[in-house]
Amino acid sequence: MTIPELVAAQRALFTTGITRPAEFRLRQLQRFEQALKANEAMLLEALYADLKKSRYDAFSSELSLVYRELTFMMKNIGRWSRKQRVRTNLVNFPARSYLLPEPYGVTYIAGAWNFPYQLTLIPLVDSLAAGNTAVVKPSEVAPRTSAAMAKIINGTFDPAYCHAVEGGAETAQRILEEKFDYIFFTGGTAIGRKVYEAAAKQLTPVTLELGGKNPAFVLPDADIETCAKRIVWGKMFNAGQACVAVDHLLVHSSVERPLLEAMKRLLERHYPSADLAENHMAIVNERHFDRIMALIDPAKVFHGGTPDRAKLFIPPTLLHDVAFDDPVMQEEIFGPVLPVVRYDDLDDVIARVKTRPRPLTLYVYGSNNGEKEKLFRELSFGGGSQNDAVMYFINDHLPLGGVGASGIGNYHGVYGFRTFSHYKAIMEKQTWLEFWFLKVPPYREWKLKLLRFLIEKL
Repeated sequence: MTIPELVAAQRALFTTGITRPAEFRLRQLQRFEQALKANEAMLLEALYADLKKSRYDAFSSELSLVYRELTFMMKNIGRWSRKQRVRTNLVNFPARSYLLPEPYGVTYIAGAWNFPYQLTLIPLVDSLAAGNTAVVKPSEVAPRTSAAMAKIINGTFDPAYCHAVEGGAETAQRILEEKFDYIFFTGGTAIGRKVYEAAAKQLTPVTLELGGKNPAFVLPDADIETCAKRIVWGKMFNAGQACVAVDHLLVHSSVERPLLEAMKRLLERHYPSADLAENHMAIVNERHFDRIMALIDPAKVFHGGTPDRAKLFIPPTLLHDVAFDDPVMQEEIFGPVLPVVRYDDLDDVIARVKTRPRPLTLYVYGSNNGEKEKLFRELSFGGGSQNDAVMYFINDHLPLGGVGASGIGNYHGVYGFRTFSHYKAIMEKQTWLEFWFLKVPPYREWKLKLLRFLIEKL
């Protein structure tokens, strides 16, 4: 089946209305969950083949989150699919108003390679839960996980309902030439722009989950030991290849040295050698390996090790005495390299951050509520947390999404259901009362006063 034929088949199926009932959606998600669990061994093997990710990390950072999203959706589909009553203003009395969610139709979901399962399958779960059909394209950068997902998806669903298409940039381009009702893309900003341009030609709504240089502020009163643990994990998790990872530290000069020493001790304890099993996973390919290595200034390495290009291994690396104009501060690192920028005046460093593209996440370590509130209120970012890193990402009740260059829209939990749903605004008016005299001439001053009161005050 060609791509145009696939999209046409899905549009024809959606038009029948079969995907709309909550019972149908629930059955499809149950089938999908069963298929994923039945093929879990294959999924884990494929992930290790692509990214050298251990079974523990594969489950904790990938499959567990997909299963959680399935559970959350199946539990709430019925409630979220019902019409939602809202208030009606007095000028429209007597009437009742509500929002009625409906699926968009045929959706296109483009996944990413760094968390190939969760970044492809969670938006897919959200789309199907909302009642859409879906064309899915896993990332070709992780070919074995792409093949595994395609095998499961295409073995579980009728292609007229949900189908995975494998391929590279040319395939993605051909897919984007089709008319979709919603597009969900996860990946880099450069490709995100191309997706946005293609969607604009068709006036298709889009969610873009991108990334950015995520700062972590370490305030003078930060708990150094706890802070060091959470930063090290939040940076080295997935070998730094995570859109919500800490990209760089902005550390008050009074705590810079203690923090560097604490992080070094943790890295020596938990990452003592160039063994991939201890590093959790490899860099995805040689191109990314070379790009990351080019960002490391040997003169500024506080702690590091010996990289291994053959194994695509870069040891966790700390850089100090880093300035905002250093090469490592000019692009998203997306690897296990952590630059530390020292500051003395919080207002000055906030001003510097404001000149940069808005990040996906922002982290603050410290207990000074005044400084914390200042950072959270003055800086624009998608999401974040105080005294932690990454973990807000797995809270079903918080959305994940960027702002500006870091993304458009959000998802996860109810926010994912809302992303893939159009909410029709409906007002039902009673016939037993009609303010006809306010609608038609002759217009009088007292009518204007009454109308002003009804509209502006009530």
